[in-house]
Amino acid sequence: MADDCAFSSSSSIEAVPVGGVGTSAWTLSPTLPPTASPHFVDEEGLIWLPAESDTTYESDSSLSEGDILWMRDVSFPNDRNTDKMSTSYENSVYLAKLAEQAERYEEMVENMKNVASSNQELSVEERNLLSVAYKNVIGARRASWRIVTSIEQKEESKGNESQAGLIKEYRQKIEAELAQICEDILEVLDKHLIPSAQTGESKVFYHKMKGDYHRYLAEFATGDKRKTSADKSLEAYQAATEVAATDLAPTHPIRLGLALNFSVFYYEILNSPDKACHLAKAAFDDAIAELDTLSEESYKDSTLIMQLLRDNLTLWTSSEAEAQPESTAPATGADSKEADATAAPAEEQKATE
Repeated sequence: MADDCAFSSSSSIEAVPVGGVGTSAWTLSPTLPPTASPHFVDEEGLIWLPAESDTTYESDSSLSEGDILWMRDVSFPNDRNTDKMSTSYENSVYLAKLAEQAERYEEMVENMKNVASSNQELSVEERNLLSVAYKNVIGARRASWRIVTSIEQKEESKGNESQAGLIKEYRQKIEAELAQICEDILEVLDKHLIPSAQTGESKVFYHKMKGDYHRYLAEFATGDKRKTSADKSLEAYQAATEVAATDLAPTHPIRLGLALNFSVFYYEILNSPDKACHLAKAAFDDAIAELDTLSEESYKDSTLIMQLLRDNLTLWTSSEAEAQPESTAPATGADSKEADATAAPAEEQKATE
């Protein structure tokens, strides 16, 4: 047997008899170190070194020459670490699902952060769990911010400076929470998810997600901070669009969701209703042209997003026709949040597969 026999990190050694060793203390090595001497390779192709070497398994030193040495269920340290990591990984996914059912989204976020930090490609289910977790914690605070901002504006218009001052402090508290959540997921995306993405679908998903959370920062930021967030959002959306154009069909729900959110970005953040309408209409028309190729499994998601694209187009074109100002700030009134669901542009809510 050749001396260069090696083992993969997933190897497990079970019940390997070794006889005629010639000494009372030999140990198993997964590979042969360049300077190892003496050593021998048994009939099974296993490499053995003297016991003083830095090895994985040490034999019973009481065995004399000619005794049979048995290795029972011995695994390399890497295997043990992998098993522990796998168990922790699976537990985090399970706890995230449990937290979702209990509507404890902050805990869902923490568990999915553990999963996302593993530096490996997430499954579609895991990817969606991550998106749902952050979407819920950020969504609640975005809604709160819109309500509080509307109340603040009303109090200022009435000249109630004292109340307006209190509301401003409260709004800033919400903004700090929004910023923390956005920076948290953006760090996970930049450090782990985007570098680990292998498929076109996952690349589009994560770049789109990056664009979304920079957009959320731009919603409440001012001055240079707003410009920086807007620029980074635009860059991420463009990166996602480039991959989507070559790797995803026009009817793919992730590509449609990207077009939906990118068009909202143009309308709300960049004050560009023409670009927003053009992007949304192009995505809708391209999907309609290939609707007969839509797979059954993604039909519901794709048609839902197409409906949202059409809703936004209706809203935006009617607003322009009525010659309303091109202000793109979403409706912030506490009443409009529930009473008028179309007051703000529709945006993708579900993490699509």
